[in-house]
Amino acid sequence: MRNVADSIENFILEELMREAEALVQRNVLAQELNCAPSQISYVLSTRFTPERGFLVESRRGSGGFVRIVRSEPVHDITCDELLRMLHLQGKINGREARLLSYLTHRLEGDDDMKQQFVQNAVRIMEGR
Repeated sequence: MRNVADSIENFILEELMREAEALVQRNVLAQELNCAPSQISYVLSTRFTPERGFLVESRRGSGGFVRIVRSEPVHDITCDELLRMLHLQGKINGREARLLSYLTHRLEGDDDMKQQFVQNAVRIMEGR
């Protein structure tokens, strides 16, 4: 059985496959997926990040919405900065950050390739 976060992510990704942007209202989506609006906020902040190629615009208040669009992944940061950011976001722990840093320093190739390596490793560690 899939968890709620996966269901929310898949719903938004399906919207993005049909349209260039996904416009969702947290409360409406929460009712549709039978979850709390805070769970939607969690998914948006952890799975729809600039590092993963998404821009999220949020409007609060009556009739508030969230707009998600695909963007280019962030390339103007170093691989070590990406690792620090992932650690601060709680996606990886300190030990994993140090291990990935060591591995990326041992890899041949440019920083974009190393960042892709890190992103793939984090996806694998998340079980996706």
